[in-house]
Amino acid sequence: MTKLPVTVIGGYLGAGKTTLINHLLRTANGVRLAVLVNEFGDLAIDADLIEAEDDGLISISGGCVCCAYGSDMIGALDDIQNAIPRFDHILIEASGVALPGSIMTTVGLTAGLRPDATIVLADADQIRKNAKHKFLSDTILRQLDQADIILVTKIDIVSSSQVEDVCSWLGSVSPNAQVFPISNGNVDLEAVVGTVPFAKRRIATQVHNLTFQTIAITPARKQNANLLASKMANDSGITRAKGYVETDDGVALIHVVGSRFDVEMVGGDHPIGIVCIGIKDLFVAERVHAMFD
Repeated sequence: MTKLPVTVIGGYLGAGKTTLINHLLRTANGVRLAVLVNEFGDLAIDADLIEAEDDGLISISGGCVCCAYGSDMIGALDDIQNAIPRFDHILIEASGVALPGSIMTTVGLTAGLRPDATIVLADADQIRKNAKHKFLSDTILRQLDQADIILVTKIDIVSSSQVEDVCSWLGSVSPNAQVFPISNGNVDLEAVVGTVPFAKRRIATQVHNLTFQTIAITPARKQNANLLASKMANDSGITRAKGYVETDDGVALIHVVGSRFDVEMVGGDHPIGIVCIGIKDLFVAERVHAMFD
């Protein structure tokens, strides 16, 4: 059985984490998400998504749940891993002052889990001011430095030139992260959660919210999984890539997020193919196809 992937969503207070999570739950399209939050008071799930509430657990329409873990995150992760039917992905909402990288380190040390991505939200209107604040700057800059992907929020309340300036600045303070703006938490699940099962993906070349493009590739020959994953991770246009390839040693699961990649040899029967998601203006399908040759 492959490891259960975990995404940590961080960012300072008011950056839009709740809005993003509600959007992901609303557009999960059959993907079973488990959302872990320290306290329910920190995360206001939209009322129309809630099917039932119990002590420490909210059942969400579409087979998702929200779980409050308090001081026992490891216990909550174990409970989620043992759930039947199995969840597809875990989202951990970090508090506004938490360092998401520390949470992801704990995930990486927990058996049966695989770190997916650390996503940090940055308020376009406030992030640069907060980063200069004498009491906040250390936390803000460390959060940004730990990100694989930075989502720039609140772009509807600032000018387009300010959005460009903020994105450029974020690229300089967090050079290993991919940065792109979103509005009202509106980003496709596949761009944030890079491990959506093939059967639940909308596999077609398409544009995601005028920002992302998706391509699905079925390799015609065996691949060097590590070399292929490395090429994808070093392509500035690829935000995420995930799927299975045949190698000389069996079937490998490739997972790429930003400049980081992971290769896992897996047993069993898996659909061969890679789904790649990229930023529209930088994503060159021909270049991605050439990586498989």
